[in-house]
Amino acid sequence: MRRADVEDAAHAAARDAFPIPHPSEFALPPGELWVFGYGSLMWDPGFPYVKWAPALVYGYHRALCVYSTRWRGTARRPGLVLGLDRGGACRGIAYQVATDDVDTALTGLWAREMRRRVYEPRLMRARLAGHETRVLTFVANVEHPGYAGRLSVEETARLVATCHGERGSNIDYLTRTIDHLTELGVRDHNLLGVLAAVRALHPSAPG
Repeated sequence: MRRADVEDAAHAAARDAFPIPHPSEFALPPGELWVFGYGSLMWDPGFPYVKWAPALVYGYHRALCVYSTRWRGTARRPGLVLGLDRGGACRGIAYQVATDDVDTALTGLWAREMRRRVYEPRLMRARLAGHETRVLTFVANVEHPGYAGRLSVEETARLVATCHGERGSNIDYLTRTIDHLTELGVRDHNLLGVLAAVRALHPSAPG
């Protein structure tokens, strides 16, 4: 079977397990759909939005806990990308989606995040400047074989330092995330620890 056919089958399975919701299912007022980004969505949301704001969600933390077998690694040499894992809190960016763009945004997000079912869509409470609202985000599916679990800093760094996929190196993914968090005034000590370990393994690593 061609890889494209395999990917289409996986996409269909993900769609059946977590169908794209109708906007009315969120029971939110018009114009109140916010999408929370904590990794690549921070620099490449891929959908139209009205505005963005720094946001904080509770109960989950950002972690390199999802194997990447295409974009930042391969099936033989999987890299690691971010997921929301249980415990703690996470700072990122919330994007407000206009009512007329909700269908487009949801379709794009499902195509991007739900192909392997390694993420689960969730509506979560988030603190934005001056108020709280619910945000749509994607948490790591701990039952999925693509969930890496809580690897040591050393094991995480070894994978990040050596893996490369269709969208570039795993190191680039890590450094871009850290750079955008720095712009928000956020120091993610876990990611900074991984980057330090990557540099120890490969002193010429960028970032």
